[in-house]
Amino acid sequence: MKLSRPARRASLVVHVAASASWLGLTLGLLALAVTASTTGSAVTAGASVRAMKLFADWLLLPLAFLTLLSGVLLSVGTPWGLFRHRWVAAKFWLTLAATAATALALRPGLDSAVADLAADTAAGGPPPGPGDLLPGPVVSLSAYLFMTVVSVLKPWGLTRRGRNHRTASRAPAPASASTAASASAPAAAGHAGDTR
Repeated sequence: MKLSRPARRASLVVHVAASASWLGLTLGLLALAVTASTTGSAVTAGASVRAMKLFADWLLLPLAFLTLLSGVLLSVGTPWGLFRHRWVAAKFWLTLAATAATALALRPGLDSAVADLAADTAAGGPPPGPGDLLPGPVVSLSAYLFMTVVSVLKPWGLTRRGRNHRTASRAPAPASASTAASASAPAAAGHAGDTR
């Protein structure tokens, strides 16, 4: 599958915009987690955790899936290929892992934090500690920054599949038997007609 130039450019714009939005949203979640963990105010902590949950419920997964799908489209629709270059494969697996972690760990963790915060607030307990909210945004932010660096530097070269594809595309196509016979027929006819 080869994307046309306009389709490739549109896909690239969507991918970069979704990726940058995912990165920015993660920075926002980190700021909210730090605020919730360091404030002495239960009201501020509660507002921060509820904002984190709101962003996670409405924005995180759509941006994660849009980043993943547009990245796959770009890789299979361009010469980069999905598994031809190590940096593309690394980005694919990291994006897939980050999307799964968002769906299976971060969002349920925020649901639990909101429930715990409501119970603690009703009982007059302390705001959540940094161990409750910080790990998800910190790990996510590290992964996204790493993927950004990999996208710019494009390290590590070709995979085995990429080397095989490059070798196959550079090798001359073997002539078929019918092509060889038709190419030699005019020469034979020319020699047969030569009776000098």
